[in-house]
Amino acid sequence: MIDKKSLRKQQIKRLSKNKQQTAEEGKKLLHNLMQTVEWQSAKTIATTVSNLFEVPTEPIIQAAIKADKTVYLPKTMPHRQMAFLPFTSYEDLVISDFGIPEPVYELQLVNQRPDLVLVPGLAFADDTNYRVGFGGGYYDRFLAEYTGKTISLVPTTMYFDRTDWEVEEYDIKIDKLIYAE
Repeated sequence: MIDKKSLRKQQIKRLSKNKQQTAEEGKKLLHNLMQTVEWQSAKTIATTVSNLFEVPTEPIIQAAIKADKTVYLPKTMPHRQMAFLPFTSYEDLVISDFGIPEPVYELQLVNQRPDLVLVPGLAFADDTNYRVGFGGGYYDRFLAEYTGKTISLVPTTMYFDRTDWEVEEYDIKIDKLIYAE
């Protein structure tokens, strides 16, 4: 068993070293995502703006818009909460305290029930569908109340056969993991 804090450090190093491979695998992951019933039936999709070592989300956002889906991005809120707001353009995003581009908060535009949420993370376990995120607990708090579909895109560097870390009572399983194979 590895503790999550150590696993996060290890994964960030591995992902930084393998960011080109992850970007390449992103194309296959998008293709595989678009084949799912969850993607095809969703009218609203929540995702993030990826950082340099994550699966690139710009092609996902473009594919969703091209398919007439409304894209939502998370805005970090007080008490480690998130609000999902519509994506309009990259120019309209502001940089959060975490250095992540986010939409500007407008209460009347918040949608906490998108049809499909693409959940980010650093490590995903094939045997249980549990994930290790970035450590803030934002997604687990959101997912504890969310009743829609969840998918995570798992490049090779984020793939684990088994849950090699301690699963906490607040950790939420992802409905479906999509792999780059």
